[in-house]
Amino acid sequence: MATADLNNSRFMRACRREAVDATPIWLMRQAGRYMTEYRELRKSYGILDLIKTPELACEVTMQPINAFDLDAAIIFADILPPLQGMGMDLKFIKGEGPVLHNPIRSADDVARLSTPAPQENLHFTLDAIKLTRQELDSRGIPLIGFSGAPFTLAAYAVEGGGSRNHQHVKALMIGEPALWDQLMTKLSHVVGHYLLAQAQAGAHVLQVFDSWVGQLSPEDYRRSVMPYTQRAIAIARDAGVPIIHFGTDTAGMLEQIRDAGGDVIGVDWRINLDTAWDRLGD
Repeated sequence: MATADLNNSRFMRACRREAVDATPIWLMRQAGRYMTEYRELRKSYGILDLIKTPELACEVTMQPINAFDLDAAIIFADILPPLQGMGMDLKFIKGEGPVLHNPIRSADDVARLSTPAPQENLHFTLDAIKLTRQELDSRGIPLIGFSGAPFTLAAYAVEGGGSRNHQHVKALMIGEPALWDQLMTKLSHVVGHYLLAQAQAGAHVLQVFDSWVGQLSPEDYRRSVMPYTQRAIAIARDAGVPIIHFGTDTAGMLEQIRDAGGDVIGVDWRINLDTAWDRLGD
C-alpha cells in the first residue's frame, strides 16, 4: 500500500480526529499472557535478547498482526532500555521484573547519566522498526513507536525497579527540586530524541507511556512533571506524526495530561469514556 493510502487508514484518520467508520480502541494486554507463539520464543530468549535482536523484535511485533484483524501494530520493545543506554545497570529477573542495580539517589548519580543519541545505543529498536515496516506496508497497517515518559523513567531509575509507594522518587522531586530538574532535563532530552528517531526510522505514530504518573497529585504533576513531558513531546513533534499520550490512573488529572501534549489522550478503566470526552473536549 502506498504511503498516502496508509496515512488514510482508519487508525491514522482517527489519530487526526477525522471521521472514521469505527473508532479504534486499545485493549492493553501483555503478549506473554495470551500469545502461544510469544511464549515459545521466551523459552529460548530473554526479553532483552528479543528486544535487542531486530529480527526477533520484528517477529514478535507481527505475531498479533498475523493472529488478529487489527488496525495498527506497536513495535516490540520496552520502556527501560533508554535508561540502560544512559549508564544504568538493567536486568530482568524472573519473578521480580526489571531491576536497576545502580539506582539514582544522589547528585553524583545524576551527573553520571549520559544522554547519547538514540542511534548509538537504541539502534536495535530503530532497526526493528525498519524491518517491521517492510512487513506492514503491503498490508496497509501503521506502526506505533513508543517511549516511557520522563517521570516513569525517573520512577524506575530512582526506585531501582517497581514500587508500591515511590517514596524515593517523591522525596527527590519534592525535597531536592534543583537535582530533580537536572534528572528530568536529561530524561526529557533522551525521551524526545528517542521518539523522534523512531519516527525517522519509519514509525507512523508515537506513543508516550507514563505508567506511574497516577501516583502523583494533579498539582505535583503540573509543577514538577508536566514541563518535562511537554519538552519531550515538543522534540518529537519535529517528526510531524501523531502522538498518543497515555498515563495510568490519571482520571484526576486528565486536563493536565492533555495540556502536556498529544494528539490522542489515552485513558484507563477508571473513567467512563463519555466522561473523558466531556472533560478533554475536541
